[in-house]
Amino acid sequence: MSDYLQSMSSYSFGGNSYTLPVNTTYGTSKQESIGNDFLSYVQLGYKNNGIIFAAVLARSLLFSEVEFCFRRRIKRDLWRSDALRPLEEPGLNQTQGELLTRMEQDASLAGNFFGTNKYGGVRRMRPDLVDILIGSQAATASELQYDLEAEVAGYAYWANGRQHGERPQILLPGEVCHWSPIPDPEMRFRGMSWLQPIVTEVQSDGAATAHKQKFFENGATVNLAIVAPDFIKTLEQLKEFKELMDGGHRGVANAYKTLFLASGADVKTVGADLKQIDFKATQGAGETRIALASRVPAAILGISEGLSGSSLNAGNLGVARRLFADGFMRPQWRSACSALAPMVRTPADSRLWYDASDIAFLREDETDAAQITAAKAQAMRQLVDGGYDPQTVTNAVDTGDLSLLVHTGNLSVQLQPPGTVAKPAPALPPA
Repeated sequence: MSDYLQSMSSYSFGGNSYTLPVNTTYGTSKQESIGNDFLSYVQLGYKNNGIIFAAVLARSLLFSEVEFCFRRRIKRDLWRSDALRPLEEPGLNQTQGELLTRMEQDASLAGNFFGTNKYGGVRRMRPDLVDILIGSQAATASELQYDLEAEVAGYAYWANGRQHGERPQILLPGEVCHWSPIPDPEMRFRGMSWLQPIVTEVQSDGAATAHKQKFFENGATVNLAIVAPDFIKTLEQLKEFKELMDGGHRGVANAYKTLFLASGADVKTVGADLKQIDFKATQGAGETRIALASRVPAAILGISEGLSGSSLNAGNLGVARRLFADGFMRPQWRSACSALAPMVRTPADSRLWYDASDIAFLREDETDAAQITAAKAQAMRQLVDGGYDPQTVTNAVDTGDLSLLVHTGNLSVQLQPPGTVAKPAPALPPA
């Protein structure tokens, strides 16, 4: 935090003055809020859309499997210490995996995750109840959006909701972890959900699902128009006839029953059935776009509709797995480590990192694993024969970082010091 923030004691927000645990007046603040999109995405998307639920679940299940550690900046080896305890035990009866699950859920549905270490560990704050407070020593509140000196001055947490007369809890930047893997281009510090660009697809998928539900509720038949028989003369008689027809033929339980009509009545088909509408193609295309936005390959989600002929649907699950892990999940882990770093005391020569070596999902198929192991062994042998220290060879091959190699100074195949005269080979005994 800058020096001027260290000296402020209060500022005005929402017509009220709030006191900070520092000592001057701060009057040029502006906030960025998540808004109500979070609850909409939770209720209409995550809890009521199977594809969105599957995508968020797949992301969070893999994301939560990683282990935190430290990585030395020079040697780049991984190590652990008690300094990681705030992440390993983030809250009462809460595990590291649960913290990571919450991070991924909030990032998917709100575009932002907020956690605080003020009470020990890392306590999750519901993202739609957090305001990012922005301030500058040079600009007025109306200019903060464009001021190059503007920075995060703190966070306002509305624990009881934004009720009239309620005051938020004010937290300093050093007390909050803010993770926004997809930055909102219209905002300075806020992120955006991956669901935002596909709201139309989500609505269409929901409408298609509701249409199919109504199809079965109405007896799994196409729309019918029944012309009343000749003896029906009044509105009351028409209502009785309708109730009779609904009671005997409407609903799934009455599907495929024989329809008996009185003289003069007629049945006409109106609209199209599910085959004619081809929901498999129309709804499948929407599901594919949802999977694309989530960065989870369709093969992992088990989506077959709309993906006929795709290599991912033809058994190439290994390609999908590597794409999901290397192309998406590893950058997510690196980004999350950067956001969580202020929550732990990181040694000067290291940085917060992740260890994904024990995640079963990321392991290659047995054939691929055997080929990779053989290639690594051959590379190690060649490097050792070339005079490199065996331990540094192991570290370099495992991490893929050749800068870790340290040469022993031995140059020959026999690893003799330079200048050593090789002994002549002993003479062979006479035949």
